[in-house]
Parts: sequence; structure tokens; C-alpha cells
Amino acid sequence: MAQLPGADVGARPEPTAVCHVGVYRLDDGSWVDLAPNVDTGLRWRRLDGSTSRMIQNADGRWVSTLGWTNRVEGPQPQLGSCAEDRIAFDGRPGRRVALDAQETTFVGHGGTRLRGRLILPPGDGPVPVMVEVHGSEGSNALDFNAFQRFAPASGVGVFVYAKRGSGGSDGAYTQDFHVLAEDAAAAVVEARRLAGARASRVGLHGASQGGWVAPLAASLTPVDFVIVGFGLAYGVLSEDSDEVIQTLEAKGWGPDVLARAREITDVTGAFVASRGAVGFDGLEAVRARYRAERWFADIKGEFTGMLLNTPNAQITAMAPQLDVGTSWDYDPLPVLVGLTTPMLWIQAEKDTGAPPDATRRRLIALAAQGRPITLLEYPDTDHGIVRFETGPDSRRTSLGYAPGYYQAMLDWARAGRLEGDYGDGRILARAMTVR
Repeated sequence: MAQLPGADVGARPEPTAVCHVGVYRLDDGSWVDLAPNVDTGLRWRRLDGSTSRMIQNADGRWVSTLGWTNRVEGPQPQLGSCAEDRIAFDGRPGRRVALDAQETTFVGHGGTRLRGRLILPPGDGPVPVMVEVHGSEGSNALDFNAFQRFAPASGVGVFVYAKRGSGGSDGAYTQDFHVLAEDAAAAVVEARRLAGARASRVGLHGASQGGWVAPLAASLTPVDFVIVGFGLAYGVLSEDSDEVIQTLEAKGWGPDVLARAREITDVTGAFVASRGAVGFDGLEAVRARYRAERWFADIKGEFTGMLLNTPNAQITAMAPQLDVGTSWDYDPLPVLVGLTTPMLWIQAEKDTGAPPDATRRRLIALAAQGRPITLLEYPDTDHGIVRFETGPDSRRTSLGYAPGYYQAMLDWARAGRLEGDYGDGRILARAMTVR
């Protein structure tokens, strides 16, 4: 079974690596960011989307493995001592950039006190500020969010905060989008207060689950822009059912099987949305009807596969850990229709975590109706806008982020529009007007 929701709220960076965390300016003017991994070691990233994991070997040398593979391939950056603030990257020396960071505590939904941080580019001129909205992860963004360094190094300020229940923020981990949206809206207010006259534009950036939360937060407080990465314009139940269908289609099952699968996801969706109040009769009925079918074992999804293959007593026992207040009934459409804020949505064409087809159709239709939505889609990418390779067992391994992905977000924060090319990203819908 996948990790329980919020199980990573206690994650901390590896102490021996944390002193190297930072963004480094190389002698050619480009940057490389070093972020801590949730488990061990570091991860470097560059503006072009290239990335590798870094682990220190027994001899003290740092070894980089391409993307999320185990292959020692590509640049092998080496770091100075903790006190030296230096890096050697692909033959180029670099120094850690000193960023203007202000720590703060602000009040979110229900009076919950949240820890935050504003990081601005060097200087005293006006800059855009991007407020980072969490996905479903519980890990502390103050430790693990990389945008807080490389965006300011690129001229865009960032406000980042620890999700409730993590990193010294009060409260408990939740997936209640309304609670999280109020927290994000409060973060916008605090970012404006701290940045003062330096804030030229303030907006929200949410990825994955944050794609539901960021537009909702924008409906609660004025913002100048919204950026959504690999999110959905449909509800959570649709995410599960679309994943089930996507997996079955990939296995080669035809329309008759897909129709039966929709029947199953209607039952499992009703079960989770009621938090078990509808009882187990529906689950038992579809198990009995379809368990002997060859395609039954291919059903996965966010929760449907687990519900079909877990004994009822075990589901009941697990329920307190699985029920984290998820907004199962949330429909983002009224929010998206009502927003006048320019929105950039960035999709992965082959996303297995947030199947994009229905969202693509909805966003294109909304843009055609005059809603301020621009949709940028990257071909041959998966959840996270990552390029991947597929192994003999059909499993995907991520190689790096799509070139142009980071630049598109930075440009939208600066100006609320996209100009030129962003790697092989395709603009499928464009906002008719920009505020």
C-alpha cells in the first residue's frame, strides 16, 4: 500500500548535507540549486530542467545519479566544506548566492499559527512574489521547497510556509481544500505585508493537489496571477476513476471493460465520499460480480484498487489514518468560472498521477469562453512535468524536468504572459485578456 497521507510530516533533511543547501551562481552567470532529499543526500537542479541526486560516498566524494535513476551519468558537481559556500559544476566554479530571507509567523484558518519565509532577490527594486501552495505531501516546505532559492536567483521572490502540522506550524495535517485555501490566502496577505513596496505582483503557485487549492485561495483574496502545475480541473473522485480507466486502457482492455470499471468507481467513489457511511454492500456486490474477470486485477487508481482488495474489517481499522478531511465533493468549476485572475496551467501529456484528458478539454473550453486561462502542455512527460524512460516491465523512471518548464513559470510570475518558446511545450489555450 502507498504511504499513509501525511506520514512524512516529520521528515527532516540529512544533517550532514543540509549545510550545502543553497543556490550557487556559476562563473557563466547561470545557477545550480542544491536541495535536500526527504530521505538522504541532495538533489541539484538547473533552469533547463536537468537534475540529479547527489550522495556522498565513503571517500567523501559526491556522486550524482541521473534524474531518479541509479546511473552515474552527467555532471558530477563537487562541494567545498560547509564553511566555503562553493561548488565546482561541470568544470565551472560557483559561489552560494546570499538571498534576502525574512522569517515570520502568521495566522491561517481557525487561528492556526503557521511558520513562513519570504525570500527576495538581491537589491531594492520591485519584484514579483510567488506564494508556494503545497501539494499532498506533508513534508515541511521550509526545508524541502526548491523554488524558494532558484526563483529569487532568477529575479522572482517567493513566500513559502510550512503546511499545518509540519515544520513547527501548529494544527494537524489535512487535505481539506477549504482549510488549506484559507491558509494560502493568509500567506498571500503576509507576503504582501513583508514585501511592502518591493512587491510588484503577488500570486499563487500550486502543484498537484495544490492545483485545487491555489485557485480556491485566489477566490478568497486578490492576487495578480495563478500558476497550476500538473493539477486537475475536476474533482478528487474523477482523479481516481480516470486513473482506473487510464490503466485499463494501457493494458489493452476495450470499451465493455471500461464501462464495467466506471460502474465500480461509482461504487468506490460513493463509499469514500460518504466516509464509509453508505456501508460495504456496494463494494461486496462489485467484488462478487467481477472478481473472477481477468481485468479485475488491473484495477488500481487512487483508492479503488485498495478498496477492492482489502478486507472490510481492515478498511474499518485503517479508516482513522486514511481520513484526513479530503474534500471529496469539491468541484473546481465554479471557482475557475468566477476567477478573473490570469491563470497559467501546465500539464504533462502522459500524466499517470493526474490524468490530463478531461482537464485539457475543460480548460480549452473555459479559455474559449473568455476565461483568463493559458494552458501549456509538455509532450512525453509524467506527473511533475518530468521526462521519463520506460523499462521492460512498463515502469517509468524520471530523468529530469522538461526544458522550458521552469522558465514558463518565472515569466508568468513576472508578466502574466508567455512569449517565445518554452522547450517543446505546446500552448493549447491562451487567455484572451491579461490584467
